[in-house]
Amino acid sequence: MDDDRGSNQPEKPMQSPRVLYCAGCNERFRNLTKSSVCPRCGAAARTAPDMAFAETMVIRDLSSSFDQSSGLREEDENRTCQSTSDTDHNQHDDTDNAPAKKLPKSDDCHELDELIGQSLHVYEIQGLLGSGGMGRVYLAKHRDLHRQCALKILCPEAAEEDVDFTQRFMLEGRAAASLIHPNIVTVHAIGAVDGLNFLEMEFIPGQSLQRVLDDQGRLPPLRATVLMAHIAEGLAAAHRDGIVHRDLKPDNVLMTNRGMPKLADFGLAKRILSNDGIPAEQLAGTPYFMAPELFHGGPATVVSDVYALGVTYYLLLTGRLPFVAGSLNELMHLVDHEPIPTVRSDLPDIAMEMVECLSLLMEKSPTNRPRDAMEAALLFQAVCGQVRDIETLLNHAFVNRRDVTWKRNGMVYEVCIELPDSRKQTVHIENSQHKASQRLLLIYSLCCRADAAYYESALRLNGEMAHGGVAIREVDGEAMFCVVDTYPRGTVEPEDIRLSVLEVARRADAVEHLLTGNDVY
Repeated sequence: MDDDRGSNQPEKPMQSPRVLYCAGCNERFRNLTKSSVCPRCGAAARTAPDMAFAETMVIRDLSSSFDQSSGLREEDENRTCQSTSDTDHNQHDDTDNAPAKKLPKSDDCHELDELIGQSLHVYEIQGLLGSGGMGRVYLAKHRDLHRQCALKILCPEAAEEDVDFTQRFMLEGRAAASLIHPNIVTVHAIGAVDGLNFLEMEFIPGQSLQRVLDDQGRLPPLRATVLMAHIAEGLAAAHRDGIVHRDLKPDNVLMTNRGMPKLADFGLAKRILSNDGIPAEQLAGTPYFMAPELFHGGPATVVSDVYALGVTYYLLLTGRLPFVAGSLNELMHLVDHEPIPTVRSDLPDIAMEMVECLSLLMEKSPTNRPRDAMEAALLFQAVCGQVRDIETLLNHAFVNRRDVTWKRNGMVYEVCIELPDSRKQTVHIENSQHKASQRLLLIYSLCCRADAAYYESALRLNGEMAHGGVAIREVDGEAMFCVVDTYPRGTVEPEDIRLSVLEVARRADAVEHLLTGNDVY
């Protein structure tokens, strides 16, 4: 062979790491650029194994930088179990002497594995939903009940390394399974079969709240507050039963297709071995959402959960974290001593009562926060009043309507209506810029450019409309004909939304067709 072959070829550029890990966010990210900073918070990130998602981190060395090894042994990093289970009568104790089935290694989580397409106990494994340090989550179908579920299967190797891990998984899981609430992911069963420990949970065909933020940015303030009220109500159900979540963050909130939040990953069970082999409590959680007292070795409590509610609320309102740092020491200093960054200077749509609510939730001293999630829920409800956010109104107005879809574009909702003759029309919904007591809900749809030749024909149509009328509205610096309807923001009902949106869509499409013959808007 010719060893000099290709010697004149240019050297290949160094590959940037495929996956980055940010200790502050406690997440792994696909590295789509050459940058080595976290795409979510902007802090330095380090190379990580190629895994679908991380679990709650354990911090050993507060002086370490996020972009360097934090002193964790590789086998200790992310050694936690976020577990839930079911009550005793649903537990399957089908343990036998059969050898344990092997799960694929977590860094191969994007490849199909031997369980997909197979049967396990009463479950047909249909696909992989995600993978973490302690096991994998599958989409499965319960053969007897004919329902889909999310099946979490623990890694046998992890159970072998911690001899009483399985017992703690069962105990923590049973406690979490007692939580029955519309804003908590329901747990159906826990058990073991073929040497594998499993957890059957409600399957939520939606996405996480963090994914919503990643895709859409900050939420409209009222929408953020309504969501937080629901999240706090779910957390309050746990607090009433003496259960602390310990890792509340948008990644652990699942959104249903109807826009309702459900808390997941209750019953965080963990034990870490210190360097001398003696069991020791370690600082555990997602640093950006941890209360000040946790950084000083205090135990997780209902009020530390309340602080995490506050950080989550800040993130929903602003699209950014309140404190971001390059090391845990620096983050701890900021959380301990710096005031909450102001939000109204560049985001004036956030009401003062929302800022006051945020300040109470993120008080440095635990004694100054709401005493538990029940008090936090009441606080959110007081801020919301009786006004429902636009997304909630849309969900109620168009439930089970396949001809109506919507998405949010910034602070404006865009509702697409399928009309006869394969035509479509987009209706925009947003709040007016009036003071809160005078605010209107604007419902409008574009027709065409406001050409003077169309004036007489367009204005003649006003008398025929039951909802709204033809008006001229400036859009991106251009005068446009549109059909507009308005309602007082504080009293609008889902039925008002439904009738108005459908009427505005039909009328705007008719105007566009009459004046231009096109179907652009």
